[in-house]
Amino acid sequence: MLFEHLGARPRIDPSAVIAETAVISGDVEIGPDCQVLHGAVITAEGGPITLAACVVVMENAVIRATAADAVHIGDHTLIGPGATVSGAVIGSEVFLATGTRVFNGARIGDRCEVRIGAIVHLRTTLPPETVVPIAWIAVGHPLGLYSPDRHDEIWAAQKELDFPGYVFGLDRDTPDVMVQLTERYGRSLSRHAQDRRVD
Repeated sequence: MLFEHLGARPRIDPSAVIAETAVISGDVEIGPDCQVLHGAVITAEGGPITLAACVVVMENAVIRATAADAVHIGDHTLIGPGATVSGAVIGSEVFLATGTRVFNGARIGDRCEVRIGAIVHLRTTLPPETVVPIAWIAVGHPLGLYSPDRHDEIWAAQKELDFPGYVFGLDRDTPDVMVQLTERYGRSLSRHAQDRRVD
């Protein structure tokens, strides 16, 4: 399903194969020989998304750009089932395994491997050929890699990255931060009420 969003329509190379149950919305460019499988969602929420050549987006993966953070995915990259990429730049020949999460402002270098269930956090940079082990968390620039049992160290590194401030423009210490966050984000997402199916 293809949707026009904020006046922009998806542009898909004729050699790309898009499953009927995939959703592609807004300023999205899909390059030659890409494959987008069933249930995948690729949505440009105010910023563009570009998939280069031979990118595979597997079942139920979600790729989302924001006005602040565009998405670019390099050649010969695989986005695994149920993976999520939000506002990040992904190099070429990258493997994002099943259930990985890549957050806003992240940059993943060429030939990196982010293994099953691993996380690349907000504004984190993975140098080329970095491996993030199964379920581990990559945080920061310079990069720190943490096993999931090291919560206090992860939080110490992550807190400085300021997720609510960077993504939503809100101070974490605001007393009603979730009220403001959901109302602000809800207003932004309500722009989809004007979307128009174009396929």
